[in-house]
Order: sequence, then C-alpha cells, then structure tokens
Amino acid sequence: MSAGDVLTILFTSLMAMVPIVLTSVGAAWSERAGVVSIGYEGVLLISAFFGAIFAELAGSAVVGLIGGVIVGILLGMLHGALTVYLKGDHVIPGIGINLLSLGIVPFGILAYWGTAGQHQLPEDATMWHLATPYGELSPMVLVTIIIAVVTWWVLFKTPLGLRVRAVGENPEAADALGINVERYRFWSTVYGHALAGLGGAFMSVDWLGLVHKTMSGGRGFIALANMVFSGWNPLISLIGGWLFGFFEALAAWLAPKHIIPGQFILMLPYIMTLIIVAGIIGRARPPKWDGRPYKRE
Repeated sequence: MSAGDVLTILFTSLMAMVPIVLTSVGAAWSERAGVVSIGYEGVLLISAFFGAIFAELAGSAVVGLIGGVIVGILLGMLHGALTVYLKGDHVIPGIGINLLSLGIVPFGILAYWGTAGQHQLPEDATMWHLATPYGELSPMVLVTIIIAVVTWWVLFKTPLGLRVRAVGENPEAADALGINVERYRFWSTVYGHALAGLGGAFMSVDWLGLVHKTMSGGRGFIALANMVFSGWNPLISLIGGWLFGFFEALAAWLAPKHIIPGQFILMLPYIMTLIIVAGIIGRARPPKWDGRPYKRE
C-alpha cells in the first residue's frame, strides 16, 4: 500500500463518516434528554429518498439536503408526540419508522421514477465536490465537524445544554425547578431526527448520487452503537464515526484487488463495529431516565 493509497482511503473515510456522525450526534442529544429512538435507520432511508426528489425538482442539492432535514423533523415530531406527550414506549415507534421506510422507499422508487430498486440522480441534483489528487471531498464533511463541535459546546457549556441533560438525568428535580420537561424532551427528539434526516439526504444527493432501496445499510444502528461508544458525547462521536468510515473505505479499496472474497471484505466495517461495541459493554452509562416516560405526580 502506497502513501497515495493511504491518503485515498483517508479521504474516502471522511465522506463515509458523515451520516454516521450526524446521526450519532443527534441521537446523543436526544438521549441526553431522556428519549430513545431506534428508528434512525428508517429516517436515513426515507430522507435519502425524499431528499433526492426535492433535489431533482429544484435542481439543487442544497434543497435536497433541506428536504431531508424537513423529513427528519416530521418523523422526530411523530416520535416525540408518541413518547413524550402520549407516554408511549420508546422502542416501538422506532421499529414502526424502520418498517415504514422498508415499504415506502422501494415502492416510491418504482412509482416515482419507474425503476426497480435504484435511481441515479442527474448531475444538477448532486452536490459539488472539491477535487483532490486523492479523491473528492464534500463541503458536508466540514459542516458535519462544525455541527458535532457546536452541539457538544451547547450541550456541555451552556444553560440550554444543562437543562437538556437535567431532564434526562433527573426530570423530577428539573420539573421542580420550573423546567418544562416535556418541551425539552420533545424538541430534543426533533433535533436528533433532523440531523439523521440531513445524514440520509447527504447519502443520496451528495456522497453516492443515487437512491437505493437498502442504501442506509445498517448505518442507523451503527450510529447508535457509535453513540454508546462515545459515551453520549457528540465530540467523541466524530472519532467513532471516522473509524467506521475508515473501515468502510478500506473495504472499498480492498474489494477490487480480490485478495479475499468480496463478501468477507464487505463485512469488515460491521465486524469492527461489533468488536468496538463488545469492548465497551458494561462500561457505558446512559442518562438515568433514558427511555423512561416522565409523568408529573
């Protein structure tokens, strides 16, 4: 492996980390407020689909990214309404979102574009990239890093972040101090899903330039694993997201060389995720009220 190959893998890993990091950061914020969602896999897939539609209609990738955020917001509001205001179980709505995406996207690709399973976006609907000798780099990489840093700063260095963490650690005490627990939990859920929506739209209108019925590829679940790996810290999520991106880029580099069977190479990022998560089982400590509905006495 030459120095050029290493730099190519590193550049590719930066692109691959974006949806993982965005989803992990959003999930960390949401769970810091006490709301669990396992529906990010579905959010990534649905927002990739609708983001592509918006991008094609407007002839702008930026509009597609905004469309993905809007889809994430709507799904976050649905999840927040069911879990925060209706005091429902936190897991079941996420399962519903995942199953909904598995039906909507394959059917939508066929119904809207008339192709089965996959659609390639036109050039005017995809994001411009910075060309380098070692690969292309999207401006969304920088945006993702900024979002992670700003989210960490707000969560741990501002009164707003303190109130968000309070409703996830001890909502009874927060309520006694006059903090509207339901409001903070609801909008934290919306924010988490909005970032996942941005990550999904990034995959279709920026990174891959296409929509595929299985394009989320387990990234929503890997993002949740990355959130646990990071200790619910948006800044450390950058490291975990980059690690997954690195192994995905390494797998893409190895695949055409036929050193080992391609199926085993494609398993590499997921195997590494399992190893990393297995190493932190028992050590991770979620917020005390994570996933527990709060009812005022």
